[in-house]
Amino acid sequence: MATIVRPEVTTYQQYIDGEWTGSAAGDTFEVLNPSTEEVVALAPAGSREDARRAIAAARRSFDGGEWRNKTQLQRSQVMFEIAKHLADRSGDWAMLEAQTAGATIRKAAVVDVPLAVETFRSMAEQALQIPWYEPLPWIDIPHVSWNFVQREPIGVCTGIIPFNFPLMLAMWKLAPALAMGNSVVLKPSPFTPLTLLEVARAIDETGLLPRGVLNVVTGPGNELGEELVVNEEVDKVAFTGSTAVGRRILEMAAPTVKKVTLELGGKSANIVCADADLDVAVDGTLFGTFFHQGQACESGHRLYVHDDVYDAFMERLVATARDLRVGDATDFDTQVGPVISRRQYENVLAAIDRAQQEGATVLCGGGRAGGVGEKGHFIQPTVIADVSPDSNLATEEVFGPVLAVQRWSDPGDVIRRANRSIYGLAGGIWSRDTRGAIEMAKRLRTGTVWINDWHLLNPLAPFGGYRQSGTGRELGSYG
Repeated sequence: MATIVRPEVTTYQQYIDGEWTGSAAGDTFEVLNPSTEEVVALAPAGSREDARRAIAAARRSFDGGEWRNKTQLQRSQVMFEIAKHLADRSGDWAMLEAQTAGATIRKAAVVDVPLAVETFRSMAEQALQIPWYEPLPWIDIPHVSWNFVQREPIGVCTGIIPFNFPLMLAMWKLAPALAMGNSVVLKPSPFTPLTLLEVARAIDETGLLPRGVLNVVTGPGNELGEELVVNEEVDKVAFTGSTAVGRRILEMAAPTVKKVTLELGGKSANIVCADADLDVAVDGTLFGTFFHQGQACESGHRLYVHDDVYDAFMERLVATARDLRVGDATDFDTQVGPVISRRQYENVLAAIDRAQQEGATVLCGGGRAGGVGEKGHFIQPTVIADVSPDSNLATEEVFGPVLAVQRWSDPGDVIRRANRSIYGLAGGIWSRDTRGAIEMAKRLRTGTVWINDWHLLNPLAPFGGYRQSGTGRELGSYG
C-alpha cells in the first residue's frame, strides 16, 4: 500500500506591537481546507490577554503620535508605497483564500486579491480629499463669531472580520483607519486568518508603519473578540458578520459608548421585471445568488419573477444552474466551491429540508453535490419555487447556494414584499427601462440597489444596510 506524503503544516504567528509572536498561553488551533477538510496551517489561539497586549500597543502608538501627527499627504504617500509592495507580494494570496475560505481560485485571483490591493490604494487616495480643516460661515448673533471644524483621528480602532471575504473585508477595515491616522487591531475569523497575517507580514517588510500602528490577533472563541469591544482603550469597533453577533456587540459597546460600525446579515430581494433582458437577467441572477456559494451577505437570495416571463425565465435559470461546476476551490475550472464548515453545510441542508416541509418545490439541487467525493462541504446550487412570503426560506438568511423564488404581477405588491424583511442590505432590479427601474429602486428600503447588475461595488460609494443589516457605512468618504 502506497504511503501518502502530506506537506508540512505551517505554523503562523500573531503580529503585535511590531513583533511576531504566539499566543500568551502558547496554544494553537487548526485552520482547515473546506474543500478537503484537511489541516492547512496552525495559528495562535489568542486569548483576552493577547487582545489586551495588542490594544495597549495600539494605544501607545496612537498617543505617541508618530503616525497620527503626519500630514494627510505624508500618510497617503506611505500607503501608496505599501500598496505597491502588497501588489508585489500578493502572488500566493489567491491560493490561501481558496484553501481556507473556499473561494474559487478563479474568483480569488481575478477579483478578491487585486481588488483588495486596489481598495487599500483607493482609500489612501480618497483621504487626500477629506477636508481636515473647514471654516464655517461667520455669524453675528448673539455676537460676531467665526468657527472652524477640525477633523481628528478617532484613536484605537478594532476590526472584526468574517470568513467569507477575509482579505477584502480586512482592507475595508484597515485602509480607511490607517489613512486617517488611527492605530488598528484586527481579528480575522478563525476559519480564515492566513491572508490577513500575510498582509501584516508584507506591511511589516516595508518598515513604513510605526510600531504598534497595526496589530493582528487570531483565535477561536468569544473572549478574544469580546475584549476588542469592551476594552476601555478602544475608541471604535467595526464588525462584519451575523446580525445576532452584531446585536451582542452593540450591547457590549454600550457601557463605554463606543463608536460602532456594523455590516450584518441580509436577505436581498432580486426583482425581474416583465421587460427584462432574459439573457442578462438569468446570468445576473445566478451570479447574484451563487457567487462564493451564496456566502455573501448582499447575495440575491430572494428572487421575484414577473408572471409574464416566469416560465421562460425559470426554464433558463434552472437549466443553467444544473450545469454549474461544483468542486475543489483550488481548481480553476470550479464555478461553485464548498461552504465554509461542516456546521454550515448541515445548516444549509436543514434549511432546504424545512422549505420542502413548508410546501416549497425544489427545482434543482437540494442536496450534496455529486462527483466530489466524501470530503468537503459541497452543496448543489439549489433553486426552490413556490416559496411562501412568510416562510423561513423567504425571511431568514441561509448563507449558502440556495435561491428562493416567488412570482409577482403588481409593482406595489412586489415592493411591499421586498421591504417586508428585518434586513435591508442590498437589492437588484432587472429591466430594460432604466428610468423605471431607478424609480422602483428608490422605493426599496435597502442600502445598495443594483440595476441589471449584482455584487459590483465601487470603493468610492458607501456600503451598508438598513434595519438589522447594520449601522454606519464603509468605503468612500463616508467610511
